[in-house]
Amino acid sequence: MYRNALSDIEEWKYRPDRKPLIIRGARQVGKTWLVREAARKHFDNIIEINFDKTPEKAQLFTTGDVQKSLQLLEVDADTEILPGSTLIFFDEIQAAPNLLPLLRYFYEERPDIHILAAGSLLEFLLADHDFSMPVGRIEYMHLGPMDFEEFLLGLGQERLARFLSNFSLDSPVPESIHNNLMYYVRLFWIIGGMPAAVKRYASEQNFTAVEREHESILQTYQDDFSKYRQRIHSERLRKVFRKLPSLIGGKLKYVNLDPNEKSRNLADCLHLLELARIFYPVRHSAGNGVPLGAEVKERDFKPLFLDIGLVATGLGLNLADFHRKEELLMINNGAMAEQFVGQHLLYRQKSYKRPELYYWNREKKSSQAEVDYLISVSGQVVPVEVKAGKTGSLKSLQVFMSEKKLPAAVRLNSMPPSCLATRSAIAGKYPVSFSFLSLPLYLIGQVERLVRNHPESFGQIR
Repeated sequence: MYRNALSDIEEWKYRPDRKPLIIRGARQVGKTWLVREAARKHFDNIIEINFDKTPEKAQLFTTGDVQKSLQLLEVDADTEILPGSTLIFFDEIQAAPNLLPLLRYFYEERPDIHILAAGSLLEFLLADHDFSMPVGRIEYMHLGPMDFEEFLLGLGQERLARFLSNFSLDSPVPESIHNNLMYYVRLFWIIGGMPAAVKRYASEQNFTAVEREHESILQTYQDDFSKYRQRIHSERLRKVFRKLPSLIGGKLKYVNLDPNEKSRNLADCLHLLELARIFYPVRHSAGNGVPLGAEVKERDFKPLFLDIGLVATGLGLNLADFHRKEELLMINNGAMAEQFVGQHLLYRQKSYKRPELYYWNREKKSSQAEVDYLISVSGQVVPVEVKAGKTGSLKSLQVFMSEKKLPAAVRLNSMPPSCLATRSAIAGKYPVSFSFLSLPLYLIGQVERLVRNHPESFGQIR
């Protein structure tokens, strides 16, 4: 397996202004594996403490003296801590919350020691902590599921992954390669990017095993809900959790979650699922400029789930029916395509940036319009439309481009890539010229690079 975040940890190791690093992400996205693999590649040894399994080891750090704590840790681990060679890994750090504020002293007194922490449900601790956080003395890395190119690497398709990373709009994609990549897109839609599911398919080539892995992950999340009892009714939370996969792609209305529950109660459930990083709200932005979050409507959002493979299992799809490939693209009226693109765009930024994503809509009785996603590229707003198949109306995109007068727009669908100069054609509106980049879904990880590095059509976003 390979994760792009490995290079981020390598860069962190050698950075002179390095701070203790905390990895934030949902349960089972591969945080622990990532740290162990980084230790194997870039350190001579690792001292790993899982505070969930061994909570008593938190006592090693109650002395208030960093040097004394390190000495105790050496005794406990029966190894020497060597600056630059030893990685100290605090796993499930949420089980030892008092250790978080102490990280500042490791940074101030022993910045030569590499300290990395991770934890499930860490967002709950960070949201409700009653201690002083070491602001400016720790740094974060945000980790999501595997992306499509990591997925290809996990299945041994290094050449296809390299083809995508080196792809240029100046060269066409041969039909056979295009069809092969679309095959793997469909495969990703039902396996997803959860590392355990990808690993299981890579070793067994069996969809039943993948489905079993998905069910295990989904059940683990629901088992966690018992930990929220002081905050909310756990059964209500389970109902919302189970309903979300069927609501992807449309503006969320609380009545569609549960018509018998109060909106306030359902909003509390969504907030907890967001903290657990299982659910993400794709919020409405006016799209007039960057940052896109400056003009957001907090109550206007579309739901996005953690991972498309979990969505497939959550919807009750029969993964063994993968051979019906054309039907797969149109499952749930194209909402799966929005999930695929959305989970990639959510984590497209540098790993130290908090994941966020926006869309645009206009709700007028006689003129409704919606653009699936808005991203920023080099300080410029770029609308992204998603189509599951080869065709689909672009009227909403035309409306948006006509109103905002932007230089570039992107569409993702199942067709080979193309780029052209075009003009908006909205009745009663003056035509606006813009560059239109149509990309196949398998190039989702290269969208920003292709937009930025195509001077003929996108020179205004340099």
